[in-house]
Amino acid sequence: MFCFLFGESTDVYAQRARKHREGILKADSIRAQNRADSLALLDTLAWQRQRIEALEAPVDTALLARKNDSIQQQMPKMEIQKKKWTPNANSAIWLSLAIPGAGQIYNHKYWKLPIIYGGFVGCIYALTWNGQMYKDYSQAYQDIMSDNPANDSYMDFLPLGYTQEDVFNQLSYFQDLFQRRKDVYRRQRDLSIFAFIGVYLLSVVDAYVDAELSNFDISNDLSMTWQPAIFNDPHRGLPQGIGLRCSINF
Repeated sequence: MFCFLFGESTDVYAQRARKHREGILKADSIRAQNRADSLALLDTLAWQRQRIEALEAPVDTALLARKNDSIQQQMPKMEIQKKKWTPNANSAIWLSLAIPGAGQIYNHKYWKLPIIYGGFVGCIYALTWNGQMYKDYSQAYQDIMSDNPANDSYMDFLPLGYTQEDVFNQLSYFQDLFQRRKDVYRRQRDLSIFAFIGVYLLSVVDAYVDAELSNFDISNDLSMTWQPAIFNDPHRGLPQGIGLRCSINF
């Protein structure tokens, strides 16, 4: 009976002791969890305070610019290669035939426009001047060849002091003079017309050739070298002479 009671009291004591230890462990774990939560909260508050201070702090723009420059210097430079525009020769020639100078504009050679239009203006001026002079001398030649004294337009081309009597005294000379000058201005008028056509055709040919040569590849190494050379006889295989050889790289 005593043993049973003693054994039972011992079990009860052991259970109470185990519950007491479990309570202590639970309390310790709760305290540790609370301590960890409080430390984590403090860390979060400190981090938030640092972020606020960093946002409120003045920005050093010079430092940021230096960092940006250093980053750009470290990055590899990428060269952007633009696609080369190549004109079409057929389009250039048709534009030049339609409008003088349009082919040069199409080829992006704008500096040639003053040359072309300057040539046209010069030809038009020469054509107008020579045409007017030819017309005046033709009328004067017709008047001096007529027998009507009222037709005296040729007197406008003679120096001051000349009279019709002086002209009649040297009639054959003045007739030959006015005929030669009439022929000269007619020839110059015709040459002005051919010059105008020549400038027009030259602008067309220039636009076509420029468009064709736009794809012509020229090396960066443009050089010319001179060196002595020995010329051999192809039949006998013996030296035939000594000369100078020129080599052009392009």
